[in-house]
Amino acid sequence: MKKLVCLLLALATTLAFAPCLAEKDNFTIGYLAWDLGLSWNIATYSGLKYGADKAGCKIIELDCKQDAAVQVDQAQQLINQEVDIIVMFPTTAGETIIKMCNDAGIPIIAENSFYDESAGETAGQVACQYNDIGYAAVKWAAENIENAKLVYVSGYYGIGVTEIYEDGVNQALADFADKVTLAAQLTDDDWTIEGAYNVMSSYINGGYDFNIVFAQDDVVAKGAYQALKEAGLDIGVISTGGSEDSHIAMENGEMIANMTAPADLQGLIAFGMAWAELNGETWGGDKIALPVIPIDMANFDEWLFWDDLDGGYQWVVANIGPYVPAI
Repeated sequence: MKKLVCLLLALATTLAFAPCLAEKDNFTIGYLAWDLGLSWNIATYSGLKYGADKAGCKIIELDCKQDAAVQVDQAQQLINQEVDIIVMFPTTAGETIIKMCNDAGIPIIAENSFYDESAGETAGQVACQYNDIGYAAVKWAAENIENAKLVYVSGYYGIGVTEIYEDGVNQALADFADKVTLAAQLTDDDWTIEGAYNVMSSYINGGYDFNIVFAQDDVVAKGAYQALKEAGLDIGVISTGGSEDSHIAMENGEMIANMTAPADLQGLIAFGMAWAELNGETWGGDKIALPVIPIDMANFDEWLFWDDLDGGYQWVVANIGPYVPAI
């Protein structure tokens, strides 16, 4: 009996002084980038790194430059290094990497894509929902343009983005049918300024009746605006994203509104999920959609810049909650 008591006391002492996960210093986060040469991924990664720096976490970032096979190899590298958690901005290899992490017992956070349970287990997901952006643009037109007759200028089909935008556009057209109608949907198959200019010019030259344009992104918006200006039409353009270029374009009168989706928030939210997981806590929910914040000249001073990481962090704290545990 005395021996058993001694063993129990020894075990209790060991447990009392063993460092728990939350007390571990120098967590290492493995980051699988999509393409750190492109602004959307740059801003997303900046948000993640901002949180990691505040918490004293190390990041090992690997960039596959949009190559799915390379990203799978990089995921294996991080698994072999036994990082504490992986955050990925996935290519088409996302589901494969989730299963790899599950098999290795390493938690994984997914950015910019939502996965269902069949993909495997994630410690959190945060993603831009393009249908929400399309919906917000049409809603803004319905609420701000009298008897809105909308021309929607999209990018090309085939990679999933335009199709998802279109779902949101169609839903808003149905919900606000008494205030907005679709005059035309034009597709820029090149997804360039010149391509958008060409399809918009052709439509204008046909003499059609419209009073607002929704362009799928800043590139398309620039081309559409150039066509409108050349034709002498004082018709506003709604764009998306909320980048620095968008802000300048709105200042210059080249767009009337922007459905901003600050990319750095995606990284800030991903870190919040990762930090909670590393510390055995929960935060924010299993899936969080990147917020869509409509900005026009009435609230122009509320623009949340992608590189304003302090401002982005404060937005996350105010709208989702402080990181758990607090840092």
